[in-house]
Amino acid sequence: MESLQDVLGRYRPEEPAEITAIKRYIFEEFQAESSVGLHGETLVITVQSASLANILRLRQTALQKAAKTQRKIMFRIG
Repeated sequence: MESLQDVLGRYRPEEPAEITAIKRYIFEEFQAESSVGLHGETLVITVQSASLANILRLRQTALQKAAKTQRKIMFRIG
């Protein structure tokens, strides 16, 4: 019988396509790393600088189009 640690060690969850698309958009446009999480019906994007968060806020419709989603997007600095 396998241990729980062995089973969880092989587990690799797939990111939703929306999250992958947003990370790719941010990296291609701004060469910046980001963290994207899904909390209920809201996508939470965390970036390192306030200026990048503000630019992304202005490009929110482009982000939604790139991710092919209508979910609400929230930005965090961290």
